[in-house]
Amino acid sequence: MAETAKILNPHKQVLLPDLEAGCSLADGCPPEEFAAFLAKYPGHKVISYINCSAATKAMSDVICTSSNAVKIVDSFPADQPIVFAPDRFLGNWVSQSLKRDLVLWPGSCEVHEMFSEKRLVELKLEHPEAVVAAHPECPAGVLQHADHIGSTTAILNFAKETPANKIIVVTEAGILHKMQNDNPDKILIPAPSTDESCSCNECPYMKLNTLEKLYLCLRDRTPEIVVDAEVAARALAPINRMLDLSR
Repeated sequence: MAETAKILNPHKQVLLPDLEAGCSLADGCPPEEFAAFLAKYPGHKVISYINCSAATKAMSDVICTSSNAVKIVDSFPADQPIVFAPDRFLGNWVSQSLKRDLVLWPGSCEVHEMFSEKRLVELKLEHPEAVVAAHPECPAGVLQHADHIGSTTAILNFAKETPANKIIVVTEAGILHKMQNDNPDKILIPAPSTDESCSCNECPYMKLNTLEKLYLCLRDRTPEIVVDAEVAARALAPINRMLDLSR
């Protein structure tokens, strides 16, 4: 996302408190391997989720977010073959939503992949009056138990609008603070992961950006995000196509 900010604002300084605060989706789609993968699918349009590297964006025809992925894919003719990357679970959800086959890069968000269908079902049995709100980056087995599937913003809006007093939340735990502030009278239940020994539904990458690092970053104006000019120019085109299609 920091690279995207730099691509959209090439003449502005873009800082990141910790350069290791990346994303498992981006790390799981190395540009060289992605290029080799695309070579197997000539004639396919490439739609990449925004949580990918600048180099992956540069090989894409259009970018999407979790909130507009269905709309972006649906903007292409039904007979147009499409490669969707890098999140196979988001891609599968889009595919099922549109009843349309997509070629999926085998990547995933390590946070959402860890949610357990078995433990979610057990939680639903424990709280039968609760509704389930899930992010589409979750595995299909988890999503089939959701009352609402949507982006972070969509989940926040659903929490405000649902008459239910209990909500089981199946996404990164960082959403819970704002959700509770917006809904002080509702009971929020974070969904469990497959690993009972840790809070694996917390993104380890985002947690690297601490207040101390933010202070030092603003004080020292470093680390700074730098994107190769040629890569940035090629990546900007599919980002702009997404913005045009989203209007």
